[in-house]
Amino acid sequence: MKKNNYKGFTIIELLVVVVIIAVLAVIVMTNITQYINRGKNSAIKANLGTVTTNGAVFLKDNGNLNGFCGDPYFTVPQIAIANAGGTAICDCDMAGCGSIPADSSAWCSCSTLVPVGDGNTFCVDSRGFKGEFNDTCANRCNQLTGAFCQS
Repeated sequence: MKKNNYKGFTIIELLVVVVIIAVLAVIVMTNITQYINRGKNSAIKANLGTVTTNGAVFLKDNGNLNGFCGDPYFTVPQIAIANAGGTAICDCDMAGCGSIPADSSAWCSCSTLVPVGDGNTFCVDSRGFKGEFNDTCANRCNQLTGAFCQS
């Protein structure tokens, strides 16, 4: 009688190993995605902090906020925020950011946080306020309310 001495794994053993690896991969990828999003949100918040500093420098240099929202003091951090996955807006009170010269020192900047779509935003303004809201930037940073983050 001939004895079969196969060396190797059965198909069931291979399938079990593949399933275990797939389950572990899903768990790891979920955690990695959360950490990536936290890093992006930290970058967005840091760039909005830069906007806070830049707003004070712009006001000191120019005496008003005319053109601040279109100036590199805002647009450079805005690009960095977009690269991190956010969408930044800048708003000044009606007289301070438009074409009408004013002595205004009120401005507000806000960005969505990632993942986009869950309503989380981060807002900073000229008063030094920084806060996270579960709302849209349009509701938090509005010309009609004096260009301050609405708390």
